[in-house]
Amino acid sequence: MWSYDEDPVPRRDVIGVFGGSGFYEFLSDASPSPVPTPFGPPSADPMVGTVAGIDVVFIPRHGRDHQFPPHKVPYRANVDAMRTLGVDRIVGPSAAGSLQLDYEPGHFAVPDQIIDRTWGRQHTFFDGPEVEHLSYADPYHPHMRLLAIEAMRATGVTVHDGGTVVVIQGPRFSTRAESKWFASHGWELVNMTQVPEASLSAEAGIPYVNISVITDYDVGVDGGDPVTHEEVLKRFKESSATLQDGIRKMIPALAAANMSG
Repeated sequence: MWSYDEDPVPRRDVIGVFGGSGFYEFLSDASPSPVPTPFGPPSADPMVGTVAGIDVVFIPRHGRDHQFPPHKVPYRANVDAMRTLGVDRIVGPSAAGSLQLDYEPGHFAVPDQIIDRTWGRQHTFFDGPEVEHLSYADPYHPHMRLLAIEAMRATGVTVHDGGTVVVIQGPRFSTRAESKWFASHGWELVNMTQVPEASLSAEAGIPYVNISVITDYDVGVDGGDPVTHEEVLKRFKESSATLQDGIRKMIPALAAANMSG
């Protein structure tokens, strides 16, 4: 299995992209590639196409009609479909709320750590009888993080290097007390989908990076207003073109970084 200690990453052939809330299309020259998995169908048929001549697979994690709430996303099927189609690096952008004032709505962040506050999700491929205990100290690949930061900054936006994302169960947002508690630990971001998507990718041996679109201040930050789904979608939509531009810039950089592997 691939080790997070490897850097730079070895030669890769296919890059996967998971779309988040408000991010349902990415490839213009793509065709659907239905993939059966032992875990049922993925959120949508994977779309297979190219960016700058590089093979890319795209799956909107919530489905094309946003029919899967965060706790019902078929994460195992999604990651297994990526693996079956030969994906060996995944970019998983997502919406995120801010827990710290300097992580402003409209900014982007490339986190380096995860706190798991979910429950009841199908969160592992290792259900037995074969058991493996995955080393997961650094959930996001460090070299891919650098490339993501560079690509997003090339679009002209503010990008935060690092941060801890606390992943809540959803689909509800945090209470004021929960949000204040998260912020008091110094955690920077709150999200609903990075667990188990990132850890399943690691179990599958696929390096993974997240790009967070900061859509709002969470409710416990400086006495802010309650978060609404409409606000999140509106902010994500406003940032979607920039996000996609950054990912398109990142894909050739990923391929170039791997040429000598």
